[in-house]
Amino acid sequence: MAKYVGPKDRLSRRENFDLFGAGTKLTRLTVPPGVHGPKGFTRAPSQYGRQLREKQKAKRLYGLLEKQFRRYVEEALKTKGNTGEALLVSLEKRLDNVIFRLGIAPGRPSARQIVSHGHVLVNGKKVNIPSYNLVVGDTVSLDSVASGIPEIKKASERKDFKIPSWLERKALVGKVAGVPRREDISEPISEQDIVEFYSR
Repeated sequence: MAKYVGPKDRLSRRENFDLFGAGTKLTRLTVPPGVHGPKGFTRAPSQYGRQLREKQKAKRLYGLLEKQFRRYVEEALKTKGNTGEALLVSLEKRLDNVIFRLGIAPGRPSARQIVSHGHVLVNGKKVNIPSYNLVVGDTVSLDSVASGIPEIKKASERKDFKIPSWLERKALVGKVAGVPRREDISEPISEQDIVEFYSR
């Protein structure tokens, strides 16, 4: 299973957005990566450049590589209705993203790690595939080992974390109560630019 193992701050600086929830740990967010820093005068991005940045932002936000992300886009293009919204719904229903949205893990990378290490149960059965697609009615819980991890305890006790309306959580047990809606996704993603990028 391929994954990005390079510096994450570099990705956030390239997209000018805190992709991984680093908060105050992330410095120089407005300065693009590179040994020479800003190059002085910068032109406004072209239409292609804007679409590329939106695609890269969404791909990195959900922790996917190009081949996997393209597969999600191709599936969304086959669906009826709003293609961009269908893409985001598919990404939101991933098991690692649901663990993050429930507030059980502090970020998507840590949620992915919890899943791949076999600590997550879906409807009482162990699932170690981060891209596992959840459906309405599925319940998600952690095994006894993961329940005792300090970072998980700290994340689940956060009072300021807002769980989306399509999810329900009691203690460390979550349930998919509905289908994700566009307004439930707070990250600034322009799904239309992503669809147009792949429709060229």
